Amino acid sequence: MDTRTAPIRLRLDKLRAVLTREGVQALLVPSADPHLSEYLPERWQGRQWLSGFTGSMGTLVVARDRAALFADGRYWVQAEAELAGSGIELVKIPTGTAPLHVEWLAREVARGAVVAVDGQVLALSAAQALRAALDAAGVVLRTERDLLDAVWLERPALPAAPVYEHLPPHAAVARVDKLAAVRAAMARHGATHHFVSSVDDVAWLTNLRGSDVDFNPVFLAHLLVEPRGTRLFVGAGKVAPALTARLAADDVTLAPYGQAAAALGALGAGHTLLVDPRRVTLGFRQAVGAGCKVVEAINPSTLAKSRKTDAEAAHVREAMVEDGAAMCEFYAWFEQALGRERITELTVDERLTAARARRAGYVGLSFATIAGFAAHGAMPHYRATPEHHAAIEGDGLLLIDSGGQYLGGTTDITRVWKVGQITPAMKRDFTLVLKGTLALSRTRFPLGTPAPMLDALARAPLWAEGIDYMHGTGHGVGYFLAVHEGPQTIGKTVAEPAMAMQPGMITSIEPGVYRSGQWGVRIENLVLAVPARSAEDGAFGEFLEFETLTLCPIDTRCIERALLRADEIAWLDAYHARVRERLAPRLQGAALAWLNERTQPL
Repeated sequence: MDTRTAPIRLRLDKLRAVLTREGVQALLVPSADPHLSEYLPERWQGRQWLSGFTGSMGTLVVARDRAALFADGRYWVQAEAELAGSGIELVKIPTGTAPLHVEWLAREVARGAVVAVDGQVLALSAAQALRAALDAAGVVLRTERDLLDAVWLERPALPAAPVYEHLPPHAAVARVDKLAAVRAAMARHGATHHFVSSVDDVAWLTNLRGSDVDFNPVFLAHLLVEPRGTRLFVGAGKVAPALTARLAADDVTLAPYGQAAAALGALGAGHTLLVDPRRVTLGFRQAVGAGCKVVEAINPSTLAKSRKTDAEAAHVREAMVEDGAAMCEFYAWFEQALGRERITELTVDERLTAARARRAGYVGLSFATIAGFAAHGAMPHYRATPEHHAAIEGDGLLLIDSGGQYLGGTTDITRVWKVGQITPAMKRDFTLVLKGTLALSRTRFPLGTPAPMLDALARAPLWAEGIDYMHGTGHGVGYFLAVHEGPQTIGKTVAEPAMAMQPGMITSIEPGVYRSGQWGVRIENLVLAVPARSAEDGAFGEFLEFETLTLCPIDTRCIERALLRADEIAWLDAYHARVRERLAPRLQGAALAWLNERTQPL
């Protein structure tokens, strides 16, 4: 037996024995926790533990006679390598939200058989779709137990890291004001209570932060907003007495983490509870008292925190200066050391992280750094490990996707750099991607335009050449919170009302080209939606445009100039002039010299 996949096969065998004993035909294991987080505490990384697939998204189905992992195009190469020899088949899905696992279960499981899933980690909206599909197929759905407990005997405990306060001036809006705004939204829904389970919403509403989840400064907690006061369900000992007193002064009281379901069960006649079906699990919905009326709508805080205030935007701009200065210091070292020192993809991560750590307001990384040289750059979510990484030597393109968490904002940037000699084909791909980034960065659009409608603008230069990419073009970004934040998303997805673009929204722009086994190109900036010039008479309504926030040179050595129009060159030259103006006062020596060289006009 393959020693690498032997533990996975043994775990699957043990699970199948449990399924047989429990009368279950198949177990669904989503990538989720009771808060429906993107990045999961170790306790809820069951999909990874069972399959060996380390990607951040994916759904596993284990049946008695087969197993399948459902993943989108960002992970196909990675998943094929990690699943090899495990007996788990990869089912390729078009997008991260495609419900092919639901269709698979309805098709592959016999009528009358039982499918199980832990309702405590299944989104209410997903549960509704799953139950409808299985009911139609005559399949029984069980959600009352977590069957992983029977086989994962050394399952990690809940994280115990302390909670801390996000303070002014960076916390620009007081929690009492945020909670008051939420209560006003509750009133519009006719709700007396509101249950919040998504950790980024809880952190934003309370102006608290933590480190329970990798890369996101959040903590595990639930929040129940009541007519008078708010209950924060959080682990014992995680909030210090002094902070507990400050929360109490704002009518926020602490309760044990495990009592959230009981609090919902105590609601009854005369109460109306507001929950977000995409941000609360089936388990919590089922816990609500029988007499309580339930209203399903998006969390008001999700909409509110997506629109950064002017003060928050100012702090984000300052964070971008610090982040840009750190990258200049790193890249100056990198180009000087290239060919003189041994540099690997791991070295890039270590040195770039160290450069960020020296900057004011830095707290940590916003996600695991992606440093992919040559063929590794063709895997959008590649991550170098001590066991598997490449040296950066010879010729090719180096893709670096990285970001930091600062007290005043969250950053996310991708750049591609020339190493040695590069081919005309590489330059062509780089320039087409750049044209896509510029096209969306420069656009104007009506206020309230659904974000997915903007997707084609970035893809058009690539589509014109018969090229496309398998991930979204842009995601929302939090304010010293999640690097992937909703509700707005720019991609091939069905538009919803909550995705309407509004002033203050921060979004990434990141088209790409990926040549499997050869190279990858992605150029990513963060942008802020700001008011734009409208028609003089206002007859066509208000318009928005994007302010590019990210401050770092784009490698003009990779550009095929003949493919750029004069207006595109002018935008890039103006961008580089602004980068130089903003970053030069924070740099000196080799880093300043590198900045000046890399921001010369085309």
